[in-house]
Amino acid sequence: MYGVQLDQLAELLHVNLRQARSLIRTWSDRGLAASGILGPGSSWVWLTRLGLQVCGLRYAPAPPALPRLAHIRATAAVRLALEAAPAYRANRAHWRSERRLRSKLGGRLGARDHLPDAEVHWPDGGPASWAGECWAIEVELTPKTISRTTAIMRELLARTGDYGCVAAEMRVAGVPPRHARAIYLCSPAAAGTVTKARQALGGQGARVEIRELPPTAYLPDAAAGTGSSAIPGTGR
Repeated sequence: MYGVQLDQLAELLHVNLRQARSLIRTWSDRGLAASGILGPGSSWVWLTRLGLQVCGLRYAPAPPALPRLAHIRATAAVRLALEAAPAYRANRAHWRSERRLRSKLGGRLGARDHLPDAEVHWPDGGPASWAGECWAIEVELTPKTISRTTAIMRELLARTGDYGCVAAEMRVAGVPPRHARAIYLCSPAAAGTVTKARQALGGQGARVEIRELPPTAYLPDAAAGTGSSAIPGTGR
C-alpha cells in the first residue's frame, strides 16, 4: 500500500492509537518510516527507502499523493475489512495491491489502459465455492461516466494474461478470463453510475458485484451519509 492513516495502522496491528503512535516513532527513529499530517483526519505513515528495502520491496519511496488521499484511505479500508473476514482467512486469500501490479508493468501502462485498485487471489483447494478465482477490486468514491465505467468493466472481465505479460497474452480467445469477477466497492454517490454500467454489459454483468464501502473508508470531511458495509466473501 502507498500508506495508511494512524487509525488504520492501529486496526491492522490490533493496538490502540497511543501504541500505534509509539510504533511510528520507533520506525521513524530507525529510518524505516516517515509520517505527517497530509490532509483531513489523523496522520499518515509510509515506508522510506530503507523501510522498503527491509521489506524486500523495490517500490519508489514517496509519501501518499495528496490528490489520492481519499482513494488510498478507502482502498486500505476495503483491504482491512476483507482481510478480517473469516472466509478470507480460512481460504488463505491474498491481496495484490495496485502498487504491486503497477510495478510489474514497469511503466508500460497505456494512457487508456486500466489497472484495478487491487486483485484478490483465492488459492485452489480452499473450502469456499470460489476457491481458485481471482477477483478484480475497484474502489469508487466519485462517479466516472457510464461509458468509461462500462469500458473498464469490459476490460477487466476480458483480460486473460497477468499484468506485465506480453501484449499477445492480454486477451486470448478460448483462454479463461483472469478475473472471475469484478467487485466494486462504492460510495452512495458512485453506486448509481456503477449499477447502470453493469446493466449495459448485458449477460457479462453477472460477473460484476456491487457493494457499499465500509463506513471507515471515508476521510472525515466525506464521512457523512454513508451506509453500512457489505464486504464480498463474508456473506456467501
